[in-house]
Amino acid sequence: MRLKPIAVVVAAALATGGAFSKEVQTSARKNEQQPPVEAGKLENVSNPLLSTWPGPYGGVPAFDKLRIADMQPALETAMKQNLDEIDKIANNPEPPTFANTIEAMERSNAALNRIFVYYGILSNNLSSPEFRAVQQQIAPKLADFTSAITHNNTLFQRIKTVYRQRNHSQLNAEQKRLVELEYDEFASNGATLTGKDKVRYAEINQQLAKLHTKFANNVLADEENYDVFLTADQLSGLPDSFVATAAALAAEKGQKEKYVITNTRSSIDPFLTYADDRALREKIWRNYYSRGDNGGKQDNNEIIAEILKLRDERVALLGFDNYAQWRLSNRMAKTPEAAIELMEAVWPAAVARVEEEVADMQQIADTEQANIKIEPWDYRYYAEKVRKAKYDLDSNEVKQYLQLDKLREGMFYVAGELFNFDFKPVKAGQVSVFHPDVKVWEVTDKTTGKHIGLWYLDPFARSGKRSGAWATAYRNHATFAGEQTVLASNNSNFIKGVPGEPVLVSWDDAQTFFHEFGHALHYLSSKVTYPSLNGGLRDYTEFQSQLLERWLSTDAVINKYLVHYKTGKPIPAKLIAKIKQAANFNQGFATTEYLASALVDMKLHTADPKNLDPDAFERETLKALGMPSEVVMRHRTPQFGHIFSGEGYSAGYYGYLWADVLTSDAAESFTEAEGGFYDKAVADKLVKHLFAAGNSVDPAIAYRAFRGRDADIAALMRDRGFPVVEKRTETTRVESKKP
Repeated sequence: MRLKPIAVVVAAALATGGAFSKEVQTSARKNEQQPPVEAGKLENVSNPLLSTWPGPYGGVPAFDKLRIADMQPALETAMKQNLDEIDKIANNPEPPTFANTIEAMERSNAALNRIFVYYGILSNNLSSPEFRAVQQQIAPKLADFTSAITHNNTLFQRIKTVYRQRNHSQLNAEQKRLVELEYDEFASNGATLTGKDKVRYAEINQQLAKLHTKFANNVLADEENYDVFLTADQLSGLPDSFVATAAALAAEKGQKEKYVITNTRSSIDPFLTYADDRALREKIWRNYYSRGDNGGKQDNNEIIAEILKLRDERVALLGFDNYAQWRLSNRMAKTPEAAIELMEAVWPAAVARVEEEVADMQQIADTEQANIKIEPWDYRYYAEKVRKAKYDLDSNEVKQYLQLDKLREGMFYVAGELFNFDFKPVKAGQVSVFHPDVKVWEVTDKTTGKHIGLWYLDPFARSGKRSGAWATAYRNHATFAGEQTVLASNNSNFIKGVPGEPVLVSWDDAQTFFHEFGHALHYLSSKVTYPSLNGGLRDYTEFQSQLLERWLSTDAVINKYLVHYKTGKPIPAKLIAKIKQAANFNQGFATTEYLASALVDMKLHTADPKNLDPDAFERETLKALGMPSEVVMRHRTPQFGHIFSGEGYSAGYYGYLWADVLTSDAAESFTEAEGGFYDKAVADKLVKHLFAAGNSVDPAIAYRAFRGRDADIAALMRDRGFPVVEKRTETTRVESKKP
């Protein structure tokens, strides 16, 4: 029972993320099919959240029984039960062994992990003012609970004993890795502290839990309270499909005859791309990029300053110079300097490309006698004009061939070819869901028919659902106590269309759909023995999902699944050629907005937090970097849920770029293969070493087993159409961490 996954579950339950983030937030890492110690005590008909999961497929979440009023008492009961389990393990009179300590911890916490699944749904998918009030009450209790385990010295001494004896025991490689990860998790989270330091560490965790929750809820409030309702005369330039969707959504909100632009990425992106009304574009842009930065009780700047101070104080207790140094000590990058080196190697080329892109846009604006200077709210609008002029490529035309249901079928095809998976819809009513929009598929092995797990899809935006796209495992794979099958979920924020009409999405959104499905495939393909070995390091787990995006543009998917929503005809070869020709179009914007967020994140967590003004720090850091005035951070600091709604990506947002180096390099292994992206030999190595192994193998070693060498940044630069850096970076040449 590694503590970090517990923290990740809590962070995922509390966190918000950007709509373009493509982040993964792994939920409960083990449960249901492994009964907890004295599980009968938790059977409670008056509180169904305490019961084991009923139904087929080894049990499934009873979402139909989910009630906000049950959450806090269920959590409090399950936390007490888990602490009792931990005390029994810690005070076992027998000498510490892998079986009675590490494996015993893997068996614990089943009931609490089930409840965390429900907690995550209420937080991320069905949030409400009533539940946010409960969150505020629960957050510090969860922090206390985590500290009570991490700081159980008797337990830690048992873990330390097993850790010291691991090389002289009969443990296999997977068991040794679990022991090393377990020990490192405790040691890096305060287990080695004593006296006042240990007390203060726990106090800080409790304070941070409250602040993370408040930050997340402030952002969500600003997303919900800044809808803009338009009239018919304000729709110039907007595609018919977008207008129809905006009208349907406005009607749902009680504003018939109007059209609503919600304050989420999935709504503002197309509006900023197509709307002719520049003043409206600026208004919509300011609403979105001011979330958490509007003054008053929902402003996040003071919260950020306090979070940074507390994080810095906490890691100082462990002997680290700054938070980033602590955070990266067990990541692939190992040090903040290595992460910054990679980002700064790419930054100049990205900024130079922005200058070229802006020049092209300004030329069109001048030709049209717009009498403007390109501003951030103009970027997407004029970029689309440049796209049409340079590549004769109309994003709205492409969208006619990107039907959500067809894209899902394409993803299933890829999963069948690479992973040998088959997806069949589960009959309505056989598995409970938390919203009528959610659909469920059974996943089986194509050859043997063996059941592998279930895949849940929650595709549409709704009030109370955080923005973005993410993946969750309601139950992870494990075999050490009987095979435990996977329950994986993908969650998106596509705007639901007119009833009976297909949902059309942009190329970027289609890529994100494939990306998040990559996380689900990571869960479903797992072959690990122990539940805590699912997943992996933050700067590595994005790699698998980023790689899966590449299959969207393969001929097999294009020819069969990208068909016109009216005629059913495949997307024309000429249009595909234009898409591929424009593959690196606007890469300056995409890379710069991302890198700005990643660099600010790292610099915030390496700076002295004393008297730090987040707003001023953001401005001054971007100025020092030479941030183009026409581009804004993908996630401005007051709304940067990845790093301030929890700690999953704090001092870790760089991980997407680190993973992208691996992605670009791995993709070249397919392009070099005889069978291309469907080459069976390369696909088999991909699944074996990079998906199925989870965190049972050091990521650097796993990648070398797949590729035969370390990844090279040159592949990334080629991928983005940037000049290849002369000096070969060593940032991805990471040796396995020696225990």
